[in-house]
Amino acid sequence: MPNPLAGRDIIAIGDLSKEEIVLILEQAARFEDWCQEEPKLDLLHGRVLATLFYEPSTRTRLSFEAAMHRLGGDVISVAEAAKSSSAAKGETLADAARVISGYADVIVQRHPAAGSAQEAAAGATVPLINAGDGMGEHPTQALLDLYTIQRERGQIDGLRVGLAGDLKHGRTVHSLSRALAHWDVTLTLISPPALALPRSITDGLRQQGLTLHETGDLAAAMAKCDVLYVTRIQRERFGDPAEYERLRGSYVVDRALIERTNPDVTIMHPLPRVDEIATDVDNLPGAAYFRQAANGVWVRMAVLVSVLVG
Repeated sequence: MPNPLAGRDIIAIGDLSKEEIVLILEQAARFEDWCQEEPKLDLLHGRVLATLFYEPSTRTRLSFEAAMHRLGGDVISVAEAAKSSSAAKGETLADAARVISGYADVIVQRHPAAGSAQEAAAGATVPLINAGDGMGEHPTQALLDLYTIQRERGQIDGLRVGLAGDLKHGRTVHSLSRALAHWDVTLTLISPPALALPRSITDGLRQQGLTLHETGDLAAAMAKCDVLYVTRIQRERFGDPAEYERLRGSYVVDRALIERTNPDVTIMHPLPRVDEIATDVDNLPGAAYFRQAANGVWVRMAVLVSVLVG
């Protein structure tokens, strides 16, 4: 059966059908199992991944690079690309991607501007994967989030999922909410009004038939959630430092809150956290965020194989 993702860009989660998402999740599960026995495979021997990061990254960049190494491929990378690449000389994203296409078989790019991945993909002649474009999207994070939900809860259909924190600026929740619309879930959006999920996204989710609730009451929402996905208040997206200081700390999830409202809830976070999840949560059975980060390797192995192998 031909691979429907071979040679394709992944710019937004909407680029993938539910069936294609499921194929990636199934492949990720196989890689997780295989790598327990054989940490390094040769599926992408001779292939090269270029990571091009104009914004800071720890988990996304390292998990993509680890994924490529585990698949037997090689990695070339540019960190702090805004300063260390020819972008500092005025090179366009499309030109940079076209040049790098001559050095690599796939490009993974992160950039602070929404729409930047599409701009780069227009110049690339190899598959380009969006590793975050400002306040836009982060599709591979959504894939690993789905994988984690499925691993932690056994299924996605029928779950009650809460998204809490900075839903306005957080690209992870922009992608995850759209991805969840493929499943029969109840989604609760928990944020201060100033940090609400953009109306353009909520309108689209409702049009897709997703059951959607919005609230500012974290405790009440947690009591009714199977999964709570927490995000940090994104300081780097605020033009006004005073507004950030006013909103930071809007929600804090700690052990006492969990034990009082819902001891069985699964807590997720794309990381890094600041102060929105207390460290006394870390050793609770439902604290899934470090397992979630580790899942990025298996999911990104699946993504790389999907776009590179016909």
